Amino acid sequence: MLNCTEIKPGQCFTWENELYQCIDIQLNKTAMAKMKVKVKVKQPKTGVVKELSLIGSDQVGEAYLDKRPMQFLYDSGDMEVFMDTETFEQIEIPKERLEWEMKFLIPNLDVNITFYEGEVLGVVLPDKVDLELVECEQAVKGNTATSALKNAVTETGLQVKVPLFIEQGEKITVSTADGKYSGRA
Repeated sequence: MLNCTEIKPGQCFTWENELYQCIDIQLNKTAMAKMKVKVKVKQPKTGVVKELSLIGSDQVGEAYLDKRPMQFLYDSGDMEVFMDTETFEQIEIPKERLEWEMKFLIPNLDVNITFYEGEVLGVVLPDKVDLELVECEQAVKGNTATSALKNAVTETGLQVKVPLFIEQGEKITVSTADGKYSGRA
C-alpha cells in the first residue's frame, strides 16, 4: 500500500479496485482541516480522465505495469497483429483501441506493449517514425515569403503539413506525439 500523498505524476495505482495513472496531483493542507489530495487521473483501460478527491491518510494500492518489446506485423481487418520479439508469440489488439497509434504503424515497427495483470492496456510508440509520402500537393512558385507548408498524406493515411521542397515518394520523419513533420528521413 502507498499513502496517497506519495503519488507522483506518471505513476500507476489502484483505488477502489480501479487502475489509474496520475496526470497531476495537488496537496492542500490548512491548519483546521485534514490534508486534501486532488489527483487528476487517467484510466489506462478506457482513456477516461477524471479527478479523484482523497484525504491525506488514504492508502492506494501500488500497480506494476509490464512493458514488453514487440513488433507490429500486419493489419488483419478489425485487429492489429503484434509479435513478441523474444518469444515470437503473437497478440491481436482491436483497432478501436488504437485509433491514434494506427496512423504510425508500419510493418516491422518496434513498439512497447503495456500489460496489467495479463491484459493489454496500450501501445507505446517510438518518439519519431519514418513514413513515405503517397500524396503531396505541388509547390506554388513565389509562395516562399514565410515558412510555407503544403498538405501531404503518408502511407498510413496520416495527413501532415510539410515544407515546399518535399516531394511525393520521399520518406519523412513524423513525431508520434502530435503527428507533425519533423524532418527528412
